[in-house]
Amino acid sequence: MNDATLACIDDLRGWLGERLSTAPAVRDQHGRDTTFHPVMPPDAVAFPQNVAEVQRIVATCAARRVPLVAFGTGTSCEGHIAALRGGISLDTRGLDRIRDVRTADMDATVEAGVTRKSLNAHLHGTGLQFPVDPGADASIGGMVSTRASGTNAMRYGTMRENVMALEVVLPDGELIRTGTRARKSAAGYDLTRLFVGAEGTLGIVTAATVRLHALPEHVAAATCAFGTLRAAVDTVIETLQAGVQLGRVELLDALQVEAVNRYSRLGMAVAPTLFFEFHGSEPEVAHQVKVVREIAASHGGQDFAWAHRPEDRSRLWQARHDIWWANKGLRPGAEGLPTDVCVPISELADQIEAAQQDVRAEGLIAPICGHVGDGNFHLCFMVDPSDAAEIARVKAAYARMIRRALAVGGTCTGEHGIGHGKVEFLREEAGGGFRVMQALRAALDPLGILNPGKVTGFP
Repeated sequence: MNDATLACIDDLRGWLGERLSTAPAVRDQHGRDTTFHPVMPPDAVAFPQNVAEVQRIVATCAARRVPLVAFGTGTSCEGHIAALRGGISLDTRGLDRIRDVRTADMDATVEAGVTRKSLNAHLHGTGLQFPVDPGADASIGGMVSTRASGTNAMRYGTMRENVMALEVVLPDGELIRTGTRARKSAAGYDLTRLFVGAEGTLGIVTAATVRLHALPEHVAAATCAFGTLRAAVDTVIETLQAGVQLGRVELLDALQVEAVNRYSRLGMAVAPTLFFEFHGSEPEVAHQVKVVREIAASHGGQDFAWAHRPEDRSRLWQARHDIWWANKGLRPGAEGLPTDVCVPISELADQIEAAQQDVRAEGLIAPICGHVGDGNFHLCFMVDPSDAAEIARVKAAYARMIRRALAVGGTCTGEHGIGHGKVEFLREEAGGGFRVMQALRAALDPLGILNPGKVTGFP
């Protein structure tokens, strides 16, 4: 720890008191995500309780030129919260107020520490929902910063489509507001979209105004097993081409189904499987189901298993969201390395099959799940964190997967973000645009204090 950091910690402790922690356990918690990444703790953790305190913390770090990393719930997958150069972690969980819900306008303004589940609990009884649903109960600030999505994205969009306006503390401590509550605007540069997905490198999100959506009148959910993964993917492609607006559709390969059965105590056939959810009026849902049944049957889909009651649907989708924990049972003691490529949907089956062939050739364990409706799929490599050679093989296989995706017009990340592990792939994907990103970052954060090493790497 250098003198500037020591002086910064003294400055902050002078007015934060016990809400500035240097305890090893607290620091470790704030340098650890849910994946295989090694713990990289900050030198201290600050716990602000309001926006003014966030501004003061940021200004103090800027004055001392000390790195600052925002922390939400610690559930990201790409090492976003790792303190690569030490410094201060700013824990946003104290920013937990739901400032306003406007049911007539179908929007809400919430602080960064509010989680998606707590927002939906608050909305209970209004007939509205906030539908973006990453696997974890992430904070809204974290979801904004990683441009998160989830199983509902194909119908309701990702965070990119659901954030209307932001409140952001800039790297010098200034507070700005971007966007409005109007449903459209042609006023100047779209600063809101600049901060959505910036991973805390351009500013600290302290509040967001988000779109809300009506709860569907009628919901039906089902699973359907297929003889091959390609048959399942082709079913989804034809369903979308037929104009059926699915609520959700998720793909699990046979190994993933096996893990889910064991962890969530389900009894699905161990085969490539689609999870469907249909939304709309009762006649609309009936029509959707009829069309999908016919298309699935033409591709060998076997026996739809229905979840009719709300509690059965909840159990089914909770099993999907619990995949991360289910996978740990495939190799006890292993840690997960999740992948996140996204490709044009017509390329999806080829990309997944190529990835599976690579996994078999390397003798690795990597179940697959995917948001098949938008071409985004995840392998979860289960790796021994103490085996450097195995980790190197997994990273090499992942690199090949990313480059295959880029070659067909895809992206290295559909929803997890860049963090510090995909900088080289972002450089390849963005081409000359990468230099523009670096220039934007240097203009907004000339001292380079916000989340150093993430997204565009180190200067």
